[in-house]
Amino acid sequence: MDEVSVTIIRHPKERIRKCSLTPLQKRSDFRFLKASKHFQFDATGFILLSLNATVLSKKDAGHPLLLLDSTWRLLPELVRCLTGNPIRRSLPSGIETAYPRRSKISVDPSGGLASVEALYVALKILGRDDPSLLAEYRWKDLFLSRLAEQFNPDNAIS
Repeated sequence: MDEVSVTIIRHPKERIRKCSLTPLQKRSDFRFLKASKHFQFDATGFILLSLNATVLSKKDAGHPLLLLDSTWRLLPELVRCLTGNPIRRSLPSGIETAYPRRSKISVDPSGGLASVEALYVALKILGRDDPSLLAEYRWKDLFLSRLAEQFNPDNAIS
């Protein structure tokens, strides 16, 4: 399993008890940062998962991964905290979240995944297949069964 350096920046309003990444805070292989009013992060050289970007591939391995943990509505605030030139990549289309969406305030984009789902898929593409990331994810079985039907990283991505 290839090592990929992972930094997760969390929006200050992210609800920790509902966050799909909370169980991973205990792990030493992830660096969690909490954004604040004057927080800035130099994202130069980091792969930043974004919508409508070039699709992430095995060719991107070797770069650290940056994941922004937020609701879709608050995500632009986190993006404004970034400086430098990240490498923007998207996940392949057609991967469906298992997380039940219930936002009464805004509409999530189609193709949006729960943070832990996005992290799992990104790392799988980059060569780090680690099912333990989903160990405490309530919708793990549904997500993995959908993923098996929708996505094969060996066939879809080079």
